[in-house]
Amino acid sequence: MISLEDFRLFLHVLASTVWVGGQIVLAGLLPTVRSLGEDAPRKIARAYNRIAWPAFALIVFTGLWNLFAIPISAIPHPEFELKMLFVMLSAAGALVHQFASGNKAMLAVGGATSSIFAALALLWGIALV
Repeated sequence: MISLEDFRLFLHVLASTVWVGGQIVLAGLLPTVRSLGEDAPRKIARAYNRIAWPAFALIVFTGLWNLFAIPISAIPHPEFELKMLFVMLSAAGALVHQFASGNKAMLAVGGATSSIFAALALLWGIALV
């Protein structure tokens, strides 16, 4: 039987696969997408954002749900705070990338920052389980 805890963790991991995995897939597809036209990368990014940001919101919601489901004394410090830092830096990088307005340096730095810290948050999340 699937417990509520199992379902909560499933939602958290599912949303994380969209956020982290989607960024990896987009990075791999970018050379092909660029060949489809000058505006194609922007259109693909906007389409991804319609899925990625709700997934990120679900990550935050289920992360808080996971946190409130355990006693405060069971929270591993400083590992938990480090994971939260990685999550916030991933979101900050994604926002920089999203609002770069065509600035190639901001696009690159924001995208790389978001992806690297998303992967680190995923790794730390696995280590915390």
